[in-house]
Amino acid sequence: MKMTFIGAAHEVTGSCTYVEACGKKFLVDFGMEQGEDIYENAQIPSSPSDIDFVLLTHAHIDHSGLLPLLFAGGFKGEIHSTEATANLCSVMLRDSAHIQEFEAEWRNRKGRRRGEEEFTPLYTMNEAIGTAELFVKHSYGDTFEISDGITVSFSDAGHLLGSSSVSVTLTENGITRKIVFSGDIGNTNQPLIRDPQYISDADYMVMESTYGNRVHERPTDYVTALAKVLQDTFDRGGSVIIPSFAVGRTQEMLYFIRKIKDSGLVSGHDGFPVYVDSPLANEATDIFICNRESCYDEEALSFVHQGINPIAFDDLIRTVTSEDSRTINGDTRSKVIISASGMCEAGRIKHHLKHNLWKKENTILFVGYQATNTLGRSLIEGAKEVKLFGETVHVFAQIMQLPGISGHADMNGLMNWAKAVKGVKRFFVNHGEASQAESFGQKLRDELGADVYVPYSGAEFDLAENMITIDAEPKPVPKKNGRNANMNQAYAELVNASDRLASLIKNSDGRANADMRRLAEIINNLCDEWKL
Repeated sequence: MKMTFIGAAHEVTGSCTYVEACGKKFLVDFGMEQGEDIYENAQIPSSPSDIDFVLLTHAHIDHSGLLPLLFAGGFKGEIHSTEATANLCSVMLRDSAHIQEFEAEWRNRKGRRRGEEEFTPLYTMNEAIGTAELFVKHSYGDTFEISDGITVSFSDAGHLLGSSSVSVTLTENGITRKIVFSGDIGNTNQPLIRDPQYISDADYMVMESTYGNRVHERPTDYVTALAKVLQDTFDRGGSVIIPSFAVGRTQEMLYFIRKIKDSGLVSGHDGFPVYVDSPLANEATDIFICNRESCYDEEALSFVHQGINPIAFDDLIRTVTSEDSRTINGDTRSKVIISASGMCEAGRIKHHLKHNLWKKENTILFVGYQATNTLGRSLIEGAKEVKLFGETVHVFAQIMQLPGISGHADMNGLMNWAKAVKGVKRFFVNHGEASQAESFGQKLRDELGADVYVPYSGAEFDLAENMITIDAEPKPVPKKNGRNANMNQAYAELVNASDRLASLIKNSDGRANADMRRLAEIINNLCDEWKL
């Protein structure tokens, strides 16, 4: 009865945990790493064909994105998830495969001219389709037995349509252990979806820590804040381009914009068009509508029961074909363009940035988390020029980020969720940058007196004996020269300075308390001064 941490250990993305118990081998999530890869991940201790089943918390690619790779390697077991998660994965994994194949085709077209070896996509469309056929759908709250000694149930995590915390009860050799995998815990009072459900009890908790030491800044009225961005941009003759995650965030933005239009909060620009330029986002929007009764919150359902679609309105244009997409930037009206991907790493958003970043009247509005070493992160951190399709594009548009719409619980939300669980022998903290994970782990110790372990990839734990059997060491991925093609020299110097600061903090354990408090005060004052 053992658990091995594979991905999202001292990192945010690439979630994966391996469990071996009751004669079975299974995974909880198998996600793709996105953004900068900080630590090398250990190999899963079994071949894909030996994995019996997968439990999936939700459809985001950093939790589900490597499942077709598992399938390609010989996995033929069942993938258990909520119905909405299975439906979303059906389109998201196909979209991911399309990106893999398109990227491979593009690289090979250029590589052949230089005599380079063929680049193979991570997986193919057929493998994504084959993966989708392995899903077994479950309802929230239902407890089901997968095999002798293993029962599972899903609770609403309030992070994304269909997202869940997974409770797994294992009984082996007369010993019973209940392990809860939090998945990504949602923020409260999000539009459309319900607040996260609390878990009553567990022996072991595997908890995310994306915002483990941060408290979200929330505008008193998000709709009003968004309306002001639209008004100011339209008044100067510009358009608002929103890089948005196709699933979840796009639907939230449509919900807000419908409210803005219904309330007339943008004046002088009646009937402004809103383009959703992402085939995946459009398919996901239909899935939201189909799962409204099981996943919508009370406010959204109240609109549904009045015959109102809360994520649709006049002048909403959902583009599908590439030709439709190309015509958007020929529309000279002030408009909103919502396009994926949310971190600007792939998809049609890169074309819209190429057409709009250099126009000072425009606004590029970020409404979601931007991982380290992504194009989106570079833009919000002040890049003056970026590379798009091999060309240098200067950044003259206004770059903005609206806080408070995060799909992740902040530090307080995480603590409230943890406090609700009784009988926990040990917490395992993962799915957070190193500083977030370590800080949240310490907060659990300080406030709950909890036994907490923050594992690195490869760490192994004996669930029956409550004992760490392999205490893995960090294995940093060697940094590539240049670190980031979109990083200017001044920003590179700033990043190097941040590395020195991180090293100073890491080596401060054991210093005098007064010195550590003084350093913390200096850092906090600096952050306040720069409004970070």
